[in-house]
Amino acid sequence: MSVSPLFQALWDEQGFTEMSPIQEAVYQPLKKDQSILGLAPTGSGKTLAFSLPLLEKIMPGEGLQVLILAPSQELVIQTRDVIQPYAKAIDCNVQAITGKANVKRQIERLKAKPEIIVATTGRLLELSEQRKVKFHTLQAIIMDEADELLTDSGLSETRHIVQESPADVQLGFFSATSTDILLELETWFGVPIETIDVRGIDKTGGEVLHAFIPTGNAQKVNVLRHLAHQKNFRGLVIFNQSAQLLQAAQTLKHQKVTYAALSGQGRQTERQKALKDFREGKIQLLLATDVAGRGLDITDLPYVINFDVPNAKITYIHRAGRTGRMGRTGTVLTLGNQHDGRNLRKLLAPEYDLVTRYLVGDHLEAEKPVTPKVAPVAATKATSAVPTTGEATEGQVQKATPTTSARKAKLVPVRQQPAAPLKPKHKKNRKRNQKNKGYHKKNND
Repeated sequence: MSVSPLFQALWDEQGFTEMSPIQEAVYQPLKKDQSILGLAPTGSGKTLAFSLPLLEKIMPGEGLQVLILAPSQELVIQTRDVIQPYAKAIDCNVQAITGKANVKRQIERLKAKPEIIVATTGRLLELSEQRKVKFHTLQAIIMDEADELLTDSGLSETRHIVQESPADVQLGFFSATSTDILLELETWFGVPIETIDVRGIDKTGGEVLHAFIPTGNAQKVNVLRHLAHQKNFRGLVIFNQSAQLLQAAQTLKHQKVTYAALSGQGRQTERQKALKDFREGKIQLLLATDVAGRGLDITDLPYVINFDVPNAKITYIHRAGRTGRMGRTGTVLTLGNQHDGRNLRKLLAPEYDLVTRYLVGDHLEAEKPVTPKVAPVAATKATSAVPTTGEATEGQVQKATPTTSARKAKLVPVRQQPAAPLKPKHKKNRKRNQKNKGYHKKNND
């Protein structure tokens, strides 16, 4: 199967030769208005898989028709950037709506009446309540990274958006992993959902090395520093908690390591600049949490570094999916102590073969470095009590060389030291002794 002639020139220009398994599998169902769940490995082209067939159905100038929801600002911007050239080819407008962007500027851009909106749920509902976004013309709603999007408040917000849309709106859910919520979509959204799973046949991913580096908690940032000293090194470092990210960032800044952080407190422009600088190789380390790092597509990313051991296998899968995309090779490094290593091996078995690597200088080695052993010095009865500065000749006992502090103090040999005067045991006893001396003197007289 090939893409529509509307997009063929752009498809060829971007270097694509054929559709990936997920792109081919969902093309006709989406064109025929079916609601689906698409499961495919990370980096397999899911964005174009759901956008191209939907773009073919859009009527330019007829208002909002396709809504794409994503769990993070970075993924919203990334998805918009992927879709925009194809939308422009059919004279359609794409707008991004995220929580950290300037709301007045977003409202102004919405006056252009975009046919496609890519958004995070919170800001979208805020603008909907202000009547700046209306859902009555929607034809399709896509939930990207659905396993992450449909958790906690995301599920209720997404359902609210669907309920505000036309009853026959088409739904599409896409993810690299299947979770309990994805098995209950028909219950939550009240429509039949066809599952299309190509994870078993998709071979678009490249070879990825999964390695564990034994590291104490206090040494993790130093490991990042040494790795960053490698020539042309680029690594996406993922943290379990934002507090750990901020603490590591402060240390790296002090160590003069070039990095950027996708912090939840940062403005959208700062986050976009961080991603741009990282993609262009201007910085070596990009620090992120799981939410910020989810779905990021960074061309030819050589390293993903787990600063902390992931809490679940599904988390590891999504982190590892940032590297080894579209046939390229990559490496996933996880830092932790020996206990963490054992737990991680149990967590990943049997899907992943986890190997151990050791940091030697600024390089990773497969073999643990051997620490040279120092032979113990045999101490005799005559010499064990004093430090020596050289080896004694045969039949002789080495004389001790006085230390600098001893020479300065000009210590007197022990035999020549005068005995220290005895201190009186107690003031009360001293007075009684003096009284007794006076009594004996009187009697003697």
